[in-house]
Amino acid sequence: MYQYDEYDQKVVDERVAQFRDQTERFLNGELTEDQYRPLRLMNGLYIQRHAPMLRVAIPYGLLSSRQLRMLAHIARRYDRDYGHFTTRQNIQFNWPRLEEVPELLADLATVQMHAIQTSGNCIRNVTSDHLAGVTADELEDPRIYCEIIRQWSTFHPEFSFLPRKFKIAVNGAARDRAATQVHDIGLQLVRNEAGVIGFEVLVGGGLGRTPVIGVVIRPFLEKADLLSYLEAILRVYNRFGRRDNKYKARIKILVKELGAAEFTRLVEAEWGLIRASLILDQTEIERVKLAFGTTVYKELPPACTALDSALAAHKPFHDWWIRNTLPHKKAGYRIVLVSLKQPGQAPGDMTADQMDALADLTDQYSLGELRVTHTQNLVLADVELSRVHELWQRLSGLNLATANIGTAADIICCPGLDFCSLANAVSIPVANGIQQLFEDMDYLYDLGDLRINISGCMNGCGHHTVGHIGILGVDKKGEEWYQITLGGSSATAAALGERLGPSVSRDEVVGVIESLFNVYRDIRSDEESFLDTVQRVGLTPFQERVYGTH
Repeated sequence: MYQYDEYDQKVVDERVAQFRDQTERFLNGELTEDQYRPLRLMNGLYIQRHAPMLRVAIPYGLLSSRQLRMLAHIARRYDRDYGHFTTRQNIQFNWPRLEEVPELLADLATVQMHAIQTSGNCIRNVTSDHLAGVTADELEDPRIYCEIIRQWSTFHPEFSFLPRKFKIAVNGAARDRAATQVHDIGLQLVRNEAGVIGFEVLVGGGLGRTPVIGVVIRPFLEKADLLSYLEAILRVYNRFGRRDNKYKARIKILVKELGAAEFTRLVEAEWGLIRASLILDQTEIERVKLAFGTTVYKELPPACTALDSALAAHKPFHDWWIRNTLPHKKAGYRIVLVSLKQPGQAPGDMTADQMDALADLTDQYSLGELRVTHTQNLVLADVELSRVHELWQRLSGLNLATANIGTAADIICCPGLDFCSLANAVSIPVANGIQQLFEDMDYLYDLGDLRINISGCMNGCGHHTVGHIGILGVDKKGEEWYQITLGGSSATAAALGERLGPSVSRDEVVGVIESLFNVYRDIRSDEESFLDTVQRVGLTPFQERVYGTH
């Protein structure tokens, strides 16, 4: 993984010192709340319902075992023994004391971590495919370009106070696992007719109050022009984006109001002025690649007799293998997904003890590195086939081997009203209620691939609009109700879900979801997924069952 140089470390250390001084002045009454607010937001610190919340950056979702141990230390020392992994491949701590946050950030800096630009109207944590570098369908490892963008965007003087927050995702595989189409800027590595690898550029995607699928404004961009083109897009947004209404301030609204053609024209004109002065040369790309180091794999046989025997002998292990592991591009290795969706636990939560134990397993089984996914799970990407069964046994002992990746129990869920000051309704209890439907794992597996996303408000931190089933918490005269959408997807053929009908009460929502499962099982064709069924038959059969209408 990328290793800081002296400049990276100096930037982070200086920011810690600055924020320590700013916080002390605020606590001493020398700064007002209005003066302190933008300073804390630039350092990832929110004020939630019960306490401050700190969002820590995990660039493109990559963590070392040493960093995971530090997160465990943070959870014990400054929080309540756990952290919450988010859909932006970050981690949040919900209970730090304000006066201790500078010390917390100083601890993070010792392992090359920070909370810079994880909030505020700036370029947020750049995200990527959680399987980057280890799958056969990849043109190039996108994390190299994520890191280049991170370095370009951090403290960029023009883009520290944008009209609204700004999110970029980069994907390098044929399958879009980075949700590039629902980002402010999505970058997809592609090969042109001449065989040259560059970027397809999408702009104007986003979720939240006004969900939009991004549009392609440049089918092919050479690598050398990456930063200049991004800068041109951000300049146009900074100049023309709405600042008078935060609900209309995202770039998706600007693209919609101007039209894709006019927005593209403005970007191309701006790009023409700056293109020659901001070239990403191959030397810089190679410098960043070198800072990542080289993964050294063993030469291993492509099959393992002991593994085959274990799969045949143990159904729980076989089920886990099917749901929680994937093929690796290197013979003799397997990708292992670690579920953070244990029944009864908030999706994405992980205890300090689990973090420490998983850090040890990361060193022992996966070359000392792990990844955070957009679906609030973790990945051990480089596990030898001969050791997968042993790893499963170790994970089982930590309650980290729930065999539910990609199923209806693998629920994406924001913290909701239990923590968030913006939420209208709870999310975690709804997720737990749905998970209780799956005491029979065969019933769960019979439903196949099915993505349920839950958000506690219109901000959509749970990405409800791109769930196969989306659940949105709304307020009705002080009571919690839920709107249901069907047919969303953030994959390669991205789509926004359609509203099923009137919202349902908190007491009804789990029963409604179970009804949707039953309709699907009644009307699906052979091996047809839930999403395919919805796309084939539409909403009517589901509406009839839920609302009794025709």
